[in-house]
Amino acid sequence: MAERTEDTTPRQAAAYTALGTPRERVTLPATLFDGTINVPVMHRAVKAFLANQREGNAATKTRGWVVGGNQKPWRQKGTGRARQGSIRSPLWPGGGTIFGPQPRSYDETVPRKMRALARKSAFNARAQEDAIFVIDRFNYEAPKTRVLAALLERLGVAGQKALILTDGVKPNVYLSGRNVPDVRTMPYSDVSTYHLLWSDVVLIEAGALGQTLAAVTETQPVPEPKKKRVSAEGESAAPRKSAKARGKKAAKKATTKRAAKPARKAAAKPKKAAAKKSAPRKKKGK
Repeated sequence: MAERTEDTTPRQAAAYTALGTPRERVTLPATLFDGTINVPVMHRAVKAFLANQREGNAATKTRGWVVGGNQKPWRQKGTGRARQGSIRSPLWPGGGTIFGPQPRSYDETVPRKMRALARKSAFNARAQEDAIFVIDRFNYEAPKTRVLAALLERLGVAGQKALILTDGVKPNVYLSGRNVPDVRTMPYSDVSTYHLLWSDVVLIEAGALGQTLAAVTETQPVPEPKKKRVSAEGESAAPRKSAKARGKKAAKKATTKRAAKPARKAAAKPKKAAAKKSAPRKKKGK
C-alpha cells in the first residue's frame, strides 16, 4: 500500500540575508508546500535518476572477438586427448567469455507528472523537518568562498549537506560554494528529487519562490580571535619564535666567520712571499 501523507497547514520557513542576518519568518507557497509526501513515487524517481547516471560501458569479448585460435590445436583423432577446434574456446584460458556484459543503456523513464509529484514530496519532506531556509538574495559581485562558508556557519548548518537553490544561473554563487565540502549549488529550476533527498538543509533564494523581501540592515559576522598555539609542555608559541631568532643570529655569525677566514689567509700569503724574496739565496757548492 502506498505511503502517502497530507498536511494542509501553511508552512513557514526561517528567512535570512546573504550574510546570515535573521529576518521575519516567511510563509512558503501553498501550491508547492501542501504537505503531500508520497514515498513510493520518490523512490521510483531517485532509482531512475541513479540509473540514468550509468554509462553502461562494461564489455567482454566473445570467442569471435578474441585474437587468434583460427587453427585447430591438434588433429581430431589419434592423440588420446579431447577434441578441440580452437584455443579461443570459452573452455580455454584466454578464450572468449560466455554471456558476459555488453554495452547497453540503463535509462529509465518516469512520467512527467510523477516526476513533479516526487519533487513536491521531497520539498514537503524537508519543510516538515524545518530544514528549509529562505535567503532574500544572493548578490555576490565576485566569487567568495569565505562569505558562503560564513553564511553556513551563522545558520548553524556548517558540516551538513547543504543544497543552495538560486533564482536563475548565478556563476558567482556556484564558484563560491564549489570548494566547500558537502555543498551543492544549482538553479531552482534544475533541482531533482535526488538532490533534495541527498541534502540535510535546503537554502532557497526568495526570488525562486516568487517572493520579494524588503532589504534590511546587514550585520557583519564578528571574526573570532585567533588562539595562541600551545605546545605539549604548556609553553606558548612566543618563546619558540625567540629561540628561532637566536638560532638565526648564531647561524649568521658562523657564516660571517667562515667568510672571514679565507680573507685572512689571502692577506697573510703576500707577507710570506715578501719574506722569501728578502732572504739571501744560498750559493751552490758552498
